[in-house]
Amino acid sequence: MVVIRLSRGGAKARPFYNIVAADKRCRRDGRFIERIGFYNPGAAEGEEGLRLSLDRLNYWKSVGAQTTATVDRLVRQHAKLATTPAAAA
Repeated sequence: MVVIRLSRGGAKARPFYNIVAADKRCRRDGRFIERIGFYNPGAAEGEEGLRLSLDRLNYWKSVGAQTTATVDRLVRQHAKLATTPAAAA
């Protein structure tokens, strides 16, 4: 089964996560099928902290991929950021 989950990168105490579509049997930071986006929890003000390709996410979900709870939360956060008036300006 394919899952959409976070893959950790970055340095010690400075995490950086790639949002990837991967086989469930592969390790968290191991081989993946496709990189869908990224999440940087330590992004400074003005830096991009979350980027997500919604068309690829929807494709993977349409072919049966499952998302983790954290990825679901990030997708909702991304949708909320996209609909705010400040983001449009």
